[in-house]
Amino acid sequence: MKKRLCIIFVLITFLIPIFSYPLSVNADTIIEREAIDEFVTNYMERNGLPGASIVIVKDGKVVYEEAYGHDSEGKPLTERSLMRIGSVSKSFTAFSVLQLIDEGKISLDDPIVKHLPELTMDDARLQKVTIRHLLSHTSGIPNPTIVPPANTIKTGIDRLHNWKLKWQPGYKYFYSNANYWILARLVEVISGMEFSKYLDKNIFSPLGMDDTLSATNSGDPVKGLSQGYITAYGTALPWTELEKMFAGSGGVISTASDMGKWLSMHTNNGKNVNGERLLSISLLEESYSPQPGSEKYGLGWALSSQNVKPARISHSGALSTIQAQQDIIPSSGYAVAVMLNSFTTTLEHSYEISSGIIQLIEGQTPDTRAPIPKIIDLLLGFITLIYMFFGVKGIIRSKGWSNRHKQYSTWRYYFRLMPQVILVLFIGWLFFIVPSLQNNSSTIKDVFGIWPAVMLFLIVVFLIGVIVTVMRIYYRKKLNRS
Repeated sequence: MKKRLCIIFVLITFLIPIFSYPLSVNADTIIEREAIDEFVTNYMERNGLPGASIVIVKDGKVVYEEAYGHDSEGKPLTERSLMRIGSVSKSFTAFSVLQLIDEGKISLDDPIVKHLPELTMDDARLQKVTIRHLLSHTSGIPNPTIVPPANTIKTGIDRLHNWKLKWQPGYKYFYSNANYWILARLVEVISGMEFSKYLDKNIFSPLGMDDTLSATNSGDPVKGLSQGYITAYGTALPWTELEKMFAGSGGVISTASDMGKWLSMHTNNGKNVNGERLLSISLLEESYSPQPGSEKYGLGWALSSQNVKPARISHSGALSTIQAQQDIIPSSGYAVAVMLNSFTTTLEHSYEISSGIIQLIEGQTPDTRAPIPKIIDLLLGFITLIYMFFGVKGIIRSKGWSNRHKQYSTWRYYFRLMPQVILVLFIGWLFFIVPSLQNNSSTIKDVFGIWPAVMLFLIVVFLIGVIVTVMRIYYRKKLNRS
């Protein structure tokens, strides 16, 4: 009896530590939830970010998902809150193209004009651009700065007819959203379906990504999607997304929960939770591999540099009011997605947060950095106040300045005003002319939202420059009449 009691005691002593953890968690998948929550919360507070949504995956299974902060309506974010993911969408576009290759409908090295004869450019080298070139950003096609909205993807790529390539296709990597507009149109032509419907039928639905969708324009209304934010001086302001066509390059709208299903498939050899294969292993691995002419980009995925440890297969995304990041860590089987409902010009917060989470997963302490964007903005604010102070003094002293230069000839007097006039004209061009170029739908408000701290400084420079110039011209004319 004593022997049996000893055996039972030893077994209980051995089993208690095992059952102190959830059954689905083993030694190498324990997530330090409190540490992650503390890191993300502190990061957001330090940088003035309104909201974040994250998911962590391990070997095909979601092990952690959480949301922090609020949306523009003041409602708490959840893992089911809709958020834009920007250029992270390119991974989905590439995946859809690779599916069509898997089915034998197209080949990776087919010239794009073989399947899209409608695509024309003012450059004969377009004939040499292949599907691989487009997927790996080695096509030589430029990246447009100003993008008008379009009713359809076809309408959007029809506008490329007068474009020229920057260099020979395959020569080197150059990131271009236009590559992925063309690929989205390729999916439509080959599949016979609208791009958004193809994604829903062949990717979103098989993965159970029931809340995810794809839009053609950033201004298209989406039920349940709230406004994003821009950041300035360590705070966040609700802002309207800059309207443009971004189908294929940035149009996917998703949730942390759905992104977990997407990354689960990528860490499960291309299979969904039911074991159904969505893409062959060979093409999946090809998408993660460097391509000819590009050592840092695969097929819809960016590859980390050698000094980034652990190595990652990633893609970032940003629009005028959001930032997003997805990372796969092949060495550990982990994957992380971070979505923010705000945009900061001077730092990719989503990348920094994802990197911090990866450090925690690796058993390291995340780097705690000063809120650089806030510091930069406050410094710009200080410079703005100084300029305003001296600008007001310049306005007050305009009459004295004119008196001191009254002996100047007319041409010499006005020549002295030229530096200020040129600066005023440049800022005026930026705010009043650029928004109307190429028939795009941007406004002065959109320009201001690019970087509020800089734009406020430029507005102050513009107003003071106009007033000082007008005052000096006024006093010159007054002196000539006296």
